[in-house]
Amino acid sequence: MSFAAYRRALPLLRIPFSVYLMPVFWFGLSALRGPIDGLRAVGVFIVLHVLAYPASNGYNSYYDRDEGSIGGLKQPPKVSEELIHLVWLFDALAVLGAMLLSWPFAVMVAVYLAISKAYSYEGIRLKKYPLVSTLVVVVFQGAFTFLMTQVGVGAAYAQMTQPTNLLLALVSTLFLCGSYPLTQVYQHTEDRQRGDQTLSLLLGIRGTFVFAAIGLLLGAMVLAFTYWQRQELRNLIIFLIATVPVVALFNNWAWQVWRNPAAANFEHTMRMNQVSSLCLSAAFITMLVWQHLY
Repeated sequence: MSFAAYRRALPLLRIPFSVYLMPVFWFGLSALRGPIDGLRAVGVFIVLHVLAYPASNGYNSYYDRDEGSIGGLKQPPKVSEELIHLVWLFDALAVLGAMLLSWPFAVMVAVYLAISKAYSYEGIRLKKYPLVSTLVVVVFQGAFTFLMTQVGVGAAYAQMTQPTNLLLALVSTLFLCGSYPLTQVYQHTEDRQRGDQTLSLLLGIRGTFVFAAIGLLLGAMVLAFTYWQRQELRNLIIFLIATVPVVALFNNWAWQVWRNPAAANFEHTMRMNQVSSLCLSAAFITMLVWQHLY
């Protein structure tokens, strides 16, 4: 073991790829009314996006041992034992960092990390079961993370359990229902070889896009209803404007895939992830800034 070996393993944590999950963080903050502690928010962001998510990515890579493209890496390096050492280090730092903010937040981070291990660990391997693994991912990367962010910044229990806040948490899960299967469309060959029956494999290429469209449409409908209930139509307008590029790109990609399934490749998937992450994050940040400045 050497420093060089750890440096070679570090890319498999895919820290830049973790930024694609950033919209849920901003969504959770934008749903809160009243002042937000900026330093706590920064702490939550670091714990989730710099430590916890990369640890989960690395653990998944350790057991998948992908030779083809994976999220954020077109040509991943070979897996070594140094990778699992980095995973445990990032796990420990994530939990310790969360404890500095609050015990409830630390517990939720620990639960998230445990579930992510069950998703990949060969003795459990939830990833082999398409419906169970999808449910776990969309709930824990969606609604659970939405609420975990709010717990991390110290939101009041009464505010988090308001029906409209819980509806917005549901929206984050519905959006994940739309986006998560799309991340699997270019990995069918490797997943099949490993015996992992992902949802995208079960649905097929075209079916994955239909499922994604339904999930995203349901999420948008619930979001619109909830903003109307909260009398926040301004937020709905911001969301609709910000997601025009996402809808246009998705429709164009779906049309290409319908004509030629080979278009469901790594490059198109990463472009979709990047555009949707940036546009959604921009929407929720705008809502957050507008709420606290005006």
